[in-house]
Amino acid sequence: MVSEVMEENIYAPVTDTEKEFARHSLHRACQRGSAFLGSEYAILGGAMSWLSERHLVSAISNAGGFGVIACGAMSPELLEAEILATRAMTDRPFGVNLITMHPQLSELVDVCLKNSVGHIVLAGGIPPAAAIKAAKDGGAKVIAFAPALVLAKRLIKMGVDALIIEGAEAGGHIGPVSLTVLAQEILPVIREVPVFVAGGIGRGDAMVSYLDMGASGAQLGTRFAAASESIAHEKFKKAFVRGNARDAVASVQLDPRFPVIPVRGLSNEGSQQFIVHQADVINRFQSGALTREEAQLEIEHFWAGALRRAVIDGDVEHGSVMAGQSVGLVRSVQPVAEIIADLVDQALEAIVRRKRRLDADA
Repeated sequence: MVSEVMEENIYAPVTDTEKEFARHSLHRACQRGSAFLGSEYAILGGAMSWLSERHLVSAISNAGGFGVIACGAMSPELLEAEILATRAMTDRPFGVNLITMHPQLSELVDVCLKNSVGHIVLAGGIPPAAAIKAAKDGGAKVIAFAPALVLAKRLIKMGVDALIIEGAEAGGHIGPVSLTVLAQEILPVIREVPVFVAGGIGRGDAMVSYLDMGASGAQLGTRFAAASESIAHEKFKKAFVRGNARDAVASVQLDPRFPVIPVRGLSNEGSQQFIVHQADVINRFQSGALTREEAQLEIEHFWAGALRRAVIDGDVEHGSVMAGQSVGLVRSVQPVAEIIADLVDQALEAIVRRKRRLDADA
């Protein structure tokens, strides 16, 4: 009976005094990340191709987060236009995500520096030392992804200013390890630079748990993909609202001789056809109708243009509906400001509940 009363007290409505205490605590926990980003909250918008453009990026920054433009395959001219268009919609800081394999990476870095972009995220592989040096020499801060502790240490030695550790729960291109494990491997060790966590985060109380472990902030993508300001097709957004965590699955590879880059998205007719397509290609390779190189290309080309078809055209049955496992927490189409406010409120409530538990045990 006593324990039941304690539980009721712990989950009782939060008072204004408790909320103010929690707000100060959250500010202290996020201070390093917020100061690094120059934003009110240490919440980065994950860079999502076709989605993370001027409208969504500016909305995230205007709401106190840190928006990040997804450059993807843009030319330097297109990227510059997107940066200028974003700046016309917000006077707050935002960053640019560049793919390290882009053939014009150095020119893209120059465009960012020319347009006073303060933070450059280098993604898609270990960033070239030349790109890191150019960005830093130009006055930008460099953020990179660390899929393992050994790489985190290497990236710090290369000069990156902050790290993102992204778990396999994330949407889009993923690594093999969950955020739960990566956080335990990396956060207790890395202290030299801010570390932001990503992958499967959809609530503020989850963010608090990683802040307690030593994270400086969090990156969220899936939670923002179906926001009101997102330019995604309404069918794409509805697919997110309908989706459950178990629906967001990694792409299937049938034969290790023909590697498939793991991508997490909502299971649909297209993902089932991809399995059939792989089997057909492998059979033709084994019969001698295709060389190994031709077979690999046929498998890789299956998804060509599929992300745009889903996001822009609304073909959610045959397109690539990239989504993280936190898609189950997307229950409606909301404005970005409301999403961030919900995240902050959930974080504050988590801090209050923790304090109540500690006080009850004292």
